[in-house]
Amino acid sequence: MEEEIIRVRIPKKGEVLGIVNALLGGGRLEVKCDDDFTRICRIPGRMRRRIWVRNNDLVLIKPWTVQSEERGDVIWKYSKAQSIWLEKNGFLKNISLE
Repeated sequence: MEEEIIRVRIPKKGEVLGIVNALLGGGRLEVKCDDDFTRICRIPGRMRRRIWVRNNDLVLIKPWTVQSEERGDVIWKYSKAQSIWLEKNGFLKNISLE
């Protein structure tokens, strides 16, 4: 049986993986990031109606230039298969999928 080839967006320089801890309302989320920071992240307007984010979803975060350890923007949401692939290939160092 052949493995299915999955196209996954890999984090580039300045981007961080994280897991959603809580939904705060108003398009904002609390995200536990891979670099050991917990950030308040917002979903930009161009993505707000396209993606539906829940607790324990794996997302890609772009930290702000100001308050980079506290704030960020969600730029991608991974599917379950993509998040399993990322974990299997060693991209998730400090966080674990539940």
